[in-house]
Amino acid sequence: MGNGSDPVRIGITMGDINGIGPEVIIKALRNPKILDYCIPVIYGSGKVISYYKNIVKGDEFVYHQARSGDKLQQGKIYVINCWQENVTIAIGKITETGGRYSLMAIDQAIADIQSGWIEGLVTAPIHKKSMQLAGFNYAGHTDYLAYKLGSKDYLMMMIGQHMKIGLVTTHIPLKEVPEKITVSKIKESARILYQTLQKDFGIDRPVIALLGLNPHAGDEGVIGQEELNSIVPAIQELKNNGMMVFGPFSPDGFFGSNQFKKFDGVLAMYHDQGLIPFKTLEFSTGVNFTAGLPVVRTSPDHGTAFDIAGKNTAEPASFSEALFGAIDISRQRKKYLDDRANPLNKHQKQSEERIAES
Repeated sequence: MGNGSDPVRIGITMGDINGIGPEVIIKALRNPKILDYCIPVIYGSGKVISYYKNIVKGDEFVYHQARSGDKLQQGKIYVINCWQENVTIAIGKITETGGRYSLMAIDQAIADIQSGWIEGLVTAPIHKKSMQLAGFNYAGHTDYLAYKLGSKDYLMMMIGQHMKIGLVTTHIPLKEVPEKITVSKIKESARILYQTLQKDFGIDRPVIALLGLNPHAGDEGVIGQEELNSIVPAIQELKNNGMMVFGPFSPDGFFGSNQFKKFDGVLAMYHDQGLIPFKTLEFSTGVNFTAGLPVVRTSPDHGTAFDIAGKNTAEPASFSEALFGAIDISRQRKKYLDDRANPLNKHQKQSEERIAES
């Protein structure tokens, strides 16, 4: 990332006002260097931000009020007031209020994405129970954003310094996973992963590993049939379509032997299969990324952390990674789309790089 590029307009939703979202946002943004790379636009409430600013003693954190569509200036942090009324903050509590105002911030950010006013989105954590109390009937941010933005094909991913891992299934009970592991679902997930590695991470020919579902990847059908019936046929069809995909790998040996380091991306069959090894390796630096959306969206890999909310102990590292991730991916996607629109751009850049290396 270089200072020569224009700063990216990044929307930041506040998350649950009773959790650590506002705190980590303030702590991440009070580093003035971040403003060299992005123009942050926080969706929520100036009153809530001021409340948490007092808790974290963030005197160096200065923000400006804005309305959607205003001209934004580099070097400033903006707050969009998504509501005007006073709100009761119940730190560390599950409340309908926390869910309702989380949703108001998300909806305003989505409207501004659709208008093109902001270019990327970072979402601070929401709490599923608080959201349910507010009448929110989606599994989480990912499903709701996909619905609102009209995206049928999307993939939850975790990205970090050591691996990029996508999930075929996400927030469903474990007993429902086997019936969801179909050839078509695996192929769709692998295709999205492959395309996002090209478009959003600049990897021309991604190499992808698919994990098995059962212990020992089924042991040739001895421990389950899902590999033989769904995963292996999907891998063969993907290979026939020219994709570099391999597997199914037994997850324990795959991660235990560091085999994952040989691949650009990994596709896990269910939530914990992918997230346990990922968070073991990347807990403080991991980022949740939604592949397949028309806008770049990231979030930290932690939750609302109600147990430490309001204590000024929350670490902003994962949120900062999510913010820089949104900036980097937004820039890479723009470059990819520019190169696709004008292939001469890519050839010119490659020629310049070869000359510089010689």
